[in-house]
Amino acid sequence: MSGTLYIIATPIGNLEDISARAVRILGEVDLIACEDTRQTRKLLDRYGIAKPLVSYHEHNELARSADLLSELEAGKNIALVSDAGTPLIADPGYRVVEQARNRGITVCPIPGPSALLAALSASGLPTDSFSFHGFLPPKRGQRRTFLEGFRASEATLVFYEAPHRILAALEDIEEILGPRPVVLARELTKIHEEFLRGTASELRETLEKRPTVKGEITLMIGKGEAAPVDDTPLADAVRKLMESGVPRMEALKTIARQRGLSKRDVYKRLNEP
Repeated sequence: MSGTLYIIATPIGNLEDISARAVRILGEVDLIACEDTRQTRKLLDRYGIAKPLVSYHEHNELARSADLLSELEAGKNIALVSDAGTPLIADPGYRVVEQARNRGITVCPIPGPSALLAALSASGLPTDSFSFHGFLPPKRGQRRTFLEGFRASEATLVFYEAPHRILAALEDIEEILGPRPVVLARELTKIHEEFLRGTASELRETLEKRPTVKGEITLMIGKGEAAPVDDTPLADAVRKLMESGVPRMEALKTIARQRGLSKRDVYKRLNEP
């Protein structure tokens, strides 16, 4: 008979933020798969748990999944944890869970901490509808293109971001999405927990005054105000920008952005007979 794969949420900072059930299961399983054995060992030592650990991270996920599945099919119970929070949420684990399900192996979630939900709950932004998109693309061009896809979003947007990229990300958010309400949650549940609120440009100005920006960051973007409908004919709108000194291609991009169209659509409409 196959064992059970437990997906266990662990603290995102404060080690007290773990359920009694999670502690019990961690103490009962045969093996614990984790991103960083050193990080997980700190948690286990805190609760007096001594179990074999095996690394399971983005660089060995494919090969290690096969090993874990073999152990599960042999009847062993395994816990999968990430360094912090709920596994699979912007963390490795999808492959082993998918394959375990396909093979009829029981997969049991043990819910608990999540930076995503913790940040949203205290953000002050609407939570009736939200969408989570993991980490923003690291390269500026890719990030800007990615953000373009959220212009018409009606939901609160949630991202994770690295501290060394946060200033550039806020600049792109302001330019692409405009002056929307933004909340930056940093170091959740830790000693230096912080929530910053304002527009992207205001938060960027605040962070630029600091020597460095450190810590895990969850970035939330609220819905923008509805823009007034511009019924100016496209040709006239483009011509007006060009008359003010804006190059033609830049004018096309600007009008496309303002009206939620692609540059190709604007160009096509301008050239329709």
